[in-house]
Amino acid sequence: MTTTASPRRGLLIILSSPSGAGKSTLARRLMEWDPTLSFSVSATTRTARPGEVDGDHYHFISEAEFKQLVAESGMLEHAHVFGNFYGSPLKPVKEAIEAGRDVLFDIDWQGAQQIRNSDLGKHTLSVFILPPSIEELKRRLVSRGQDTEDTISKRMQKSWDEISHWDGYDYVLVNDDIDATEEQLKTIVSAERMRRAQQPGLQSHVRGLHLEFEEGSK
Repeated sequence: MTTTASPRRGLLIILSSPSGAGKSTLARRLMEWDPTLSFSVSATTRTARPGEVDGDHYHFISEAEFKQLVAESGMLEHAHVFGNFYGSPLKPVKEAIEAGRDVLFDIDWQGAQQIRNSDLGKHTLSVFILPPSIEELKRRLVSRGQDTEDTISKRMQKSWDEISHWDGYDYVLVNDDIDATEEQLKTIVSAERMRRAQQPGLQSHVRGLHLEFEEGSK
């Protein structure tokens, strides 16, 4: 009889966009669609906002602790943004993908580039989310009511730099309709999970088929 392929390897699913384009909403919906997804909880040196829970939204740590993790190669990616450090702890990510669980990242282009260039790069799926217009991008930032006018201005200034890196991603989606974009994202993830590199058991399965064929022809 033929052998059964081993469980697939996990994917590192990267979502990036300028602030306000919808990546956080899409990340949440993707988690609701497939509860087996693990979300990579970033570590940060910024203070928690009202309602944020340590270990859930972020791991809130000191700058000294953050720099020590970086020095010990304990961060898969990291960046300095708006005066604070952000990064993805490596250990839980490796454990998840080796167990066949996908890990979702809500990070910027710098972090995406670092992950793609890491030892885990061949297991990444990167998706960039574009806004339908700059005017709509600003409207979304203002309507969130989370940031001061100064912070919104800084985010808008940074948005073009982020958008300019759109061509470094595997897929690019224009989020002019959140429901349609969600469906597109689900389709992409479903297909990418079946990549040959994500199925370590295929080689032994094919060997089993060859053996079965040879035995049947005797």
